Amino acid sequence: MGSTWRMPHLFQLCLLFHSWLSGCCHLYNNRYAGDKVIRIVPKSNKEANELKNMYRQLQVDLWQPSSISNIWGNTVTDVHTSNISTEALLSYLRHANIQHKIIVKNLQKVVENQRASTPRRNRRSISKYDYEDYHTLEEIVKWMHHMNSTHSNLVHMFSVGTSYEGRPLYVLKAINTHKSDPVMKKILDQFYVYVMPVFNVDGYRYSWTHDRFWRKTRSKMRLNCYGVDANRNWKVNFCEEGASFNPCDSTYCGPYAESEPEVKAVAHFIQKRRKRMKIYISFHAYAQMLLYPFSYQYGAIPNYKCVESAAQKAVEAINSAYGVRYRHGPASTTLYLSSGSSMDWAYNNGIPYAFAFELRDTGYYGFMLPEGLIRPTCIETMLAVKNITMHLLKKCR
Repeated sequence: MGSTWRMPHLFQLCLLFHSWLSGCCHLYNNRYAGDKVIRIVPKSNKEANELKNMYRQLQVDLWQPSSISNIWGNTVTDVHTSNISTEALLSYLRHANIQHKIIVKNLQKVVENQRASTPRRNRRSISKYDYEDYHTLEEIVKWMHHMNSTHSNLVHMFSVGTSYEGRPLYVLKAINTHKSDPVMKKILDQFYVYVMPVFNVDGYRYSWTHDRFWRKTRSKMRLNCYGVDANRNWKVNFCEEGASFNPCDSTYCGPYAESEPEVKAVAHFIQKRRKRMKIYISFHAYAQMLLYPFSYQYGAIPNYKCVESAAQKAVEAINSAYGVRYRHGPASTTLYLSSGSSMDWAYNNGIPYAFAFELRDTGYYGFMLPEGLIRPTCIETMLAVKNITMHLLKKCR
């Protein structure tokens, strides 16, 4: 058996983006009417600390950075505010003379406009599956079954466990490729490729039916709150920097490491194969960054030279497609300190090349990336993934 790792192909990458649901009158019961997204840049740590307190009082939805603890002087913060809390925040910002700009004036309108711009399609027709469209969890699973049955010589589908709500955690194993892509052929001649299009299946489905911007899992917690940040729940420096003990926070780490069945199942799957695994890649949004360990501490990893070289070539490949610029580097210094991430866990479990992509964009669309940008994002990201893999095959020392 060859080495194993996770790498989505072009059409599989297109499944990783957040999605929304079309309703009869207003999407999501008009819950985002009047909501705004505001970009705020505190000039000093003093302003940042005051801003943190304001965020806590208003219970805003922080888009960037993901944790209030990562806000300091000159940190660009994107915050989603409700119609009720917006005026209080804007009034405070004007009074304190803190730099800010309203990016989205009415979030409900943006959600509905983007959905309305998508042509109606026959969602039941798997043969017409559109790789430049957002899909429900049910559609994605049907597509996986279809690929498994019609292309059994290329892929094999199986489940690594079940979610909190009992949904299968499906994975596709790529075992061959069409001859038209010599790079992919070379990669698959050397490696097995495991692709998990949707990791947080419960949360992803909930983002279609109830809350477009839901990011956590859906496990029931204390204080009548739901969900855990699955990328704070891995058994690596658990619940330290950049994570919260409050079950109502978006960065809640969970009651203990691997408390979430999704995390535990994937960790078990990887551990059984870790001696043969060479690359682990996870995909997130948004920031246009390619990150590598460590997230939980400063300082270079032992194989820094090889990993940095691979990352540099990967972002150059991204830029070559459409001119989009990605930053790259250790997550702790390039993005912010955070603990319990799958990337750090994978690296500490012996996988030498562990990366996390923060895909498009840098905040203009944020979590509302238009469907028209799915294809270019997939194309440039696949170029990066191929470059990382080919760099490994050259056996960097």
